[in-house]
Amino acid sequence: MSEISYGLKGKVALVTGGSRGIGLEAAKRLLAEGAKVAICARKEEGLKAAAAELGKEALVVPAHIAKPDQVEALFQAVLDKFGRLDILINNVGMNLMTASLADTEPGLWQKIIDSNLNGTFLCSRRAAQIMKEQGGGKIVTVSSTAARRAAPFMGVYGIAKAGMEMMTQVLAGELGQFNIQANAVAPAMVKTGFSQPFWSDENLHDQIVSSIPAGRLAETRDVVHPVLFLASAGADYINGQTLVVDGGATAI
Repeated sequence: MSEISYGLKGKVALVTGGSRGIGLEAAKRLLAEGAKVAICARKEEGLKAAAAELGKEALVVPAHIAKPDQVEALFQAVLDKFGRLDILINNVGMNLMTASLADTEPGLWQKIIDSNLNGTFLCSRRAAQIMKEQGGGKIVTVSSTAARRAAPFMGVYGIAKAGMEMMTQVLAGELGQFNIQANAVAPAMVKTGFSQPFWSDENLHDQIVSSIPAGRLAETRDVVHPVLFLASAGADYINGQTLVVDGGATAI
């Protein structure tokens, strides 16, 4: 897959949650394509480690995307450094395992909704403003199959992701006239540190894999390639769609 090219040389991309997992892999691939890349994350230690991997060409900005002032500072840093924004990859996600909705504390609900849904709104809103002024752009959001299929311990997360997919459709309808495409990718479980509580248990891992025709969990590259396709000119006539990347799990 390393030979695939998406024609993103010279494009300016911002990857939220870019310090690890899918986000870090996306940032690496974008740099390999010749794009100019900015990443953000909340934790300084994660950003430092990512900066060491990405090199000096990447802009690394600490930001909590659920906080409007930090979002504004993040996008201003991108504009100050690169002068424009062509691609936003909404990758930040939080899934704290929850009990039933009836037993979920409001504070936990709010934390998950803030990090996923509200943060995606704030970033998409600011990106749209910039892209409208410059005449186009791409917004790609990382959702989850949890948005369409209820799963134990992932109820609030699934609700937040479902909201993100509807946001994608709304953005597409509102921004298409400005040559801005908004799409999403919905992976099943991806083998990252984010999902480790699920796949690190051998029995649970085998149970999950048994439901996937591909016979394995997704790797980060399995998700990043569809994301970059949707960020490319090859997807100029695709708008408001969610591409499910699940090894066939939802087909059976």
